[in-house]
Amino acid sequence: MQRVTRAAVWVGDEVVGAIGSGLLVLVGVTGEDTERDADLVASKLVGLRILPDDAQAMNRSVHEAGGAVLIVSQFTLYADTRRGRRPSFTAAAHPRVAEPLVERVVDGVRQAGIEVQSGRFGAKMAVELVNDGPVTVLVETRRGRLV
Repeated sequence: MQRVTRAAVWVGDEVVGAIGSGLLVLVGVTGEDTERDADLVASKLVGLRILPDDAQAMNRSVHEAGGAVLIVSQFTLYADTRRGRRPSFTAAAHPRVAEPLVERVVDGVRQAGIEVQSGRFGAKMAVELVNDGPVTVLVETRRGRLV
């Protein structure tokens, strides 16, 4: 996730999601991920205190700051580059597994009362952002695994 002052995602000439201040979240899913993982990620996104307070200290969650969240699915987060020069994406979940889990993250954040925008699953997207800080944080549901 990245703390942003603004972010947008485009599919072709169409803006499919855009936010002001808040979090841009790139979500990768593996074949081992479950609904529990998606729920943990949604909860972490809502509560993690990485937005600035009045003294510019990282003391507010997106919920407390009244920010928004832009969630974009990104299977390339699970690229394995250990061998050769072409990444392998075999750790990334099949789309029929990944899409409902990404949607579960979106729904979990939305149910917490946060404004949520999202990209379009499986589409070629262009993501535009202004990283605030810069602040970028990895969220794991299991040690050594990013989600």
